[in-house]
Order: sequence, then structure tokens, then C-alpha cells
Amino acid sequence: MTVDTVNSVAVGHLNQLLHLSLLLSSRGLAVHYAAPPPHVRQARERLHGWDPKALVSVEFHDLDVSSYDSPAPDPAAPSPFPNHLMPMFETFAAAARAPLASPPRTPLRHLPPRRRRAGRLANAEAFGLQCVAMSYNVGWLDPGHRLSATTASSSSLPDACMSKEFDEQGAPIAGVVMNTCRVLEGEFIDVVARAAAVQRTDALRGLLDTMHGNGTTAAASVLYVSFGTTSCLRAEQVAELAAALKGSRQRFIWVLRDADRADIFAESGESRHAKFLSEFTKETEGTGLLEILAHGATAAFMSHCGWNSTIESLSHGKPVLAWPMHSDQPWDSELLCKYLKAGLLVRPWEKHGETISAEAIQKVIEEAMVSDNGMAVRKRGRGAWGGTPSRKDLDDFVAYITR
Repeated sequence: MTVDTVNSVAVGHLNQLLHLSLLLSSRGLAVHYAAPPPHVRQARERLHGWDPKALVSVEFHDLDVSSYDSPAPDPAAPSPFPNHLMPMFETFAAAARAPLASPPRTPLRHLPPRRRRAGRLANAEAFGLQCVAMSYNVGWLDPGHRLSATTASSSSLPDACMSKEFDEQGAPIAGVVMNTCRVLEGEFIDVVARAAAVQRTDALRGLLDTMHGNGTTAAASVLYVSFGTTSCLRAEQVAELAAALKGSRQRFIWVLRDADRADIFAESGESRHAKFLSEFTKETEGTGLLEILAHGATAAFMSHCGWNSTIESLSHGKPVLAWPMHSDQPWDSELLCKYLKAGLLVRPWEKHGETISAEAIQKVIEEAMVSDNGMAVRKRGRGAWGGTPSRKDLDDFVAYITR
């Protein structure tokens, strides 16, 4: 049995699909991973959680996709969505299908006849890997469902959160693979599975990336602050956040960086934060670290609430201080704070156009790190995972595609 994984070019999708590819190859399946050359390189270089030697088990293919603009991110843009990535998205959507469908270059040409069934690729049985929360789908499947109401109000979320993701996968497809598990989203999985069955989605499989593992908690005393790779804060918001971190007198790790360009390997010059970082490091010496640092002493995670970050935080038992930026992130923040009760909201989505004051940020930091309520949230963060990776779901998926 051979599995071909064709990737979208969003950073979170690159990572999730490569992890899935490695999990499948570790089960003895031959796996081909296809993406434009810069994104193959990016996925390989940013791999974490695996021995790099594991990459030899996957055969990588460069898709011949035309060039596209790679503008610098604009923190002052009127839309919170990373519009600097749109030229890349549009080019990929228009150009990726042709090199996949044209032999002899396509890695899919070797599939046996029984796999050459319906789907966007004429010679393959297609599964969609949806790189967001399963619960994200409930908002458009049934906006009036009680789970939607208890998790988030649709009026408080961006339009992107209500988009019909399954429609975009193409029809018909054999099924959808989700990076989640019943411990976190069991009720939502059942709702979507019933709706998907009505829409003739034949097989819906839940998948949790088992590489997330079960984290251990040390003497938690450090706040980790990071907002992902696609978004960046305005200068005035950076200053307010810096003041809050300094004023809270809590130990912290702050990853302050520019958002990725569409081509992360293009020359981008010095970071716009370079001067600020130099001065702030001196002011907070002995308290904060401005570098990426994974450590068991981390108590909580101030995050943009991308699904990868959400899963990783919960898998290590870390509650989230939620600061959603765009797309599905507002939904994830509501899921964490209202449904799982394993997070505290720093900036509600409806205030995404405002600068949040240092005082307001510091109040949430102190609540998370030193208050009784914060201790309760941190305890729920450790309990939200349940310590049960979805290995059975992965076994079921492998059994289904190798039937």
C-alpha cells in the first residue's frame, strides 16, 4: 500500500501533514509527500519531535508551481488575516493540480486500479486532512446547536470560522482525517460525523498526532509567550505587552519575531524588533528570556490559539492565555476558555482592532500565574488531555486505507 500526501502551503498544514506522513511510514506504508520546493524544504527544516533520520522513510516530491510575490507582513493592515500570504495561496490553488495529475511526474501514477476512484485527483482515493479543530465545523453545520452556543457566539467570530471546509475539500472524497481526539472533542466529533454521513462522506476518522505525547509538569513558574508564524503585533501593542510582562514580575519566555513571508528563505533584512529587543533584554535581565525555550517549568502559554499550538499546549498540560489573531483561532480560544475551561482570554476577538492595555494584559498574567482561579485553570489544563493518545484511531485509519 502506498500513501500520497499532497500538501497545502500553510505552515501549520506543512507540519501536520509531515507528522501524519511519518506516522504512516512508521507503520510500514510507503509515503510520498508533495509540495512546492520551498515548502518541502521548510517542512523538513522545521520538523520537531522526530529524529531527523526519520525523514528518509518519506519520499519527497517538488511540485512545479509558478513563482509568486512574497511581500513583507504588514502589522498595520486593516484586516487581521495575513494577507501578505494571499499571493502564495492563490497561486497554489490555481497551479498545484496540473503537476499532480500529469504523468509521469506525479507520484500518484503507481496506484493500483482499485484506488483510482472519485476525488479531485482522478487516479487516487482522496482523504482530506483538515488542520483545524473538529469543533470548528459545528458552527456552519448547525449554528443553532447547543455546542455552538456553549462554545462561542457566531456573531463574535470572523466570517472565516463559518466557512464550509468540507465543501472546499472537493466531492466526493473517501473521508476526512482530523488532528483531534475524543478526550478533547468527543461531542463535536459525533455531531460532525452524523452530518458528514448525510453528505455522503463515507469514512470519518479522528486522528491525534501521537507524537505530542504526555507532558510532565515541573515546578511551573514560567509564562511562555508566542503568537505563531503568520501574525505579528503592531508596535504599540508590543510596547503594551512588554510593559505587562515587566510589571507582572513573572518569569517568562517571549518569542518576538516578524511573521513569515510566503517564501521564508527570501532575504528579509533585519527584524523590526531588533532595537527594542536589545533594550528590553537589559531591562528584564534575570526575569525574561527572548528566545525559544522548551522547559518543564513552563506554567502557561500566551498564544494565538492556532490548532497546532492548542494541541501541543494541552498535550503538555499547559493552560492557554488566549490571544486569537485570525481564521479559526477565535474559535479555538473560545473552545479552550469556555468549553474546556483550560484557558483565560486575554483579548476577545471582538477587540481585535484595539490595542490592549498593559494593565489589562498584566491582570490576566497575574490571574493565571498566582491566583487561586489561575491554579484551577492550570489544573484543568493538565486534566484536559486525559493522557490517552488516539493510537486506536490511527490503527483504524491504517486498516481502512490498506483494506
